[in-house]
Amino acid sequence: MPLRESGHMEKTQTTLESSLESVDQAEAIAVDEARKLGFDEDGQAQFGMAVREVMVNAVVHGNRYNQKKKVHLEIERSKDSLAFTLGDEGEGFDFNSLPDPLAPENLLRQSGRGLMLARAFVDGFDLHPRAGGGTEVRLVKNLH
Repeated sequence: MPLRESGHMEKTQTTLESSLESVDQAEAIAVDEARKLGFDEDGQAQFGMAVREVMVNAVVHGNRYNQKKKVHLEIERSKDSLAFTLGDEGEGFDFNSLPDPLAPENLLRQSGRGLMLARAFVDGFDLHPRAGGGTEVRLVKNLH
């Protein structure tokens, strides 16, 4: 019996380059995985956008486009949920120091909304330091 039908999680791991091409690749993987699990088009697009926003942060802010640093992607699938964990190899940061993107002084800024958007599009969001350095974000989307 396949793992999905038995209620267990299937796991896949891959390593992506610190490039904008990898951002597109991660988003495409997310949309494809969501489609295979049975998410509607809106659910697929939402999960893809959440992964894209987190991947941009990993490449740009975490790894700073350093080609020696990678983004680690773990995909977990069950019959009714999909989880992506993305981890960069950057220096990490103080999560409590993030500016509020909705504060009046930040409303016109060109960046700073990615994590807020990602959080809005998923059912589970966890941001924490990555073992060995960097930052890790776990996104969970449930099939409703």
